[in-house]
Amino acid sequence: MRLRTLVVAALAIAITGSIAPAAAHAEPSSSDITKKITKASDELEDIVESYNKMKISLDKTKAEEKKLAESLGPAKEALADAGDQMKLIASSAYKTGKVGTMNVVLEGSSNLMDRMSILEQMSRTRQRDIDTYTATTQDYSERQAALKSTQDKQAAEVRELSDRKKKIEGNLKELYAMRKAAYGRETEKATKYTGSVPNIAGSAGTAVSFAYGAIGLMYEYGSGGPNTYDCSGLTSAAWAAAGKSLPHNAAAQYSATSRVSRSELKPGDLVFYRSLAHVGLYVGDGMIIDASHAGAPVKKRTINIMTPYAYGRVG
Repeated sequence: MRLRTLVVAALAIAITGSIAPAAAHAEPSSSDITKKITKASDELEDIVESYNKMKISLDKTKAEEKKLAESLGPAKEALADAGDQMKLIASSAYKTGKVGTMNVVLEGSSNLMDRMSILEQMSRTRQRDIDTYTATTQDYSERQAALKSTQDKQAAEVRELSDRKKKIEGNLKELYAMRKAAYGRETEKATKYTGSVPNIAGSAGTAVSFAYGAIGLMYEYGSGGPNTYDCSGLTSAAWAAAGKSLPHNAAAQYSATSRVSRSELKPGDLVFYRSLAHVGLYVGDGMIIDASHAGAPVKKRTINIMTPYAYGRVG
């Protein structure tokens, strides 16, 4: 028992970064351990949602890179065509004293106005070719630079995403060890929902039914299903089942939904907490379904698990 007490105390210090006064050797109470675990879980979820946001950004960067890479092909062909035309102009000017094959036409015309018109037309044609070459060269160079910039941005995002992932995984190990030392098990017991599901019409009903079906599945950071979820992964998956797309990030879901008041809440609406660090799905009667934190299953809980930050309706 003494060894277990020491383990709990050491893990509490590792998570909170604080240490109790040396004179106080009292064993932490169950409520104290629960508070420490809850605090550590909340801090971990903040990192998780930052991870989800970074992943969205990375996916966008990959899409930009693909688009730029595809655009370089036609730009390179246009540059080659413009270059070939410039070679023809240069070759013609060299062989004919900068007049070219049009000289034959000029010599066959005795009308001064005709000659002037031909010369003007020839000049305009060549200038267009030169302008095309210049513009195409610039366009190709700009596209190459844009692709390089996008690739550098993506590499930086990959490194940052990897660093955040390592931090989350390290925090998870500490949290699970702390929970095991306190309760004898790393995770809460998962129980599948067997009760009735409210009959709600429309796409909101589909989203709510999906959420009920997810009750009992375990939390996993960065996961959008089908066997594990984090908070925004669950809400995005529930609405995806209803044919609506939501980004896998609580703050991004806030931006993607319209604001409603608490009195206007309907099943299927989103409830945001902790300055957009957590989100749950409202299912009616003052209840939400959410994936709360590491080591816990998806649950149906009161909307007052903490003070709601905002409410959102999926359009």
